[in-house]
Amino acid sequence: MSSNIVETVIGAVVLAFAAIFLVFAYRTADVGPRSGGINVTAAFDNVDGLNVGSDVRMSGIKVGAITSQMLDLKTYRAVINISLNEDIQLPEDSSAKITSDGLLGSNYLALQPGGSDDMLKDGGTISYTQGAVNLQDLIGQAIFSSNKK
Repeated sequence: MSSNIVETVIGAVVLAFAAIFLVFAYRTADVGPRSGGINVTAAFDNVDGLNVGSDVRMSGIKVGAITSQMLDLKTYRAVINISLNEDIQLPEDSSAKITSDGLLGSNYLALQPGGSDDMLKDGGTISYTQGAVNLQDLIGQAIFSSNKK
């Protein structure tokens, strides 16, 4: 009988440590819902490699995340929603560009602040955008253009 009690207590301790580890990982990974900050949108021709949860960076520093993606059925452009940290003030004429973390790295959204005195408000739109560049297409164009003589 005492063997069952010891096994039960050890099992409870293991489950408690697992729960503590999961809470720690959830808070450290910064995947929880964001509070505060502003949410803005941007429309792109191509968002290849950009996913919900991808980083939004300014000067290489993470300042937000992609919260959703959808297709605008009228313009056939990809519209993404961006959640920025509460301390970020972004001028209205800022631009957004999808870029890569290196040759084999993942894509992220790079923000370039503009020079306007007016700041984007919650629900605003970034008008100046540049979509993702497809590396395979560039390599294919270089190969086939070098064969033409």
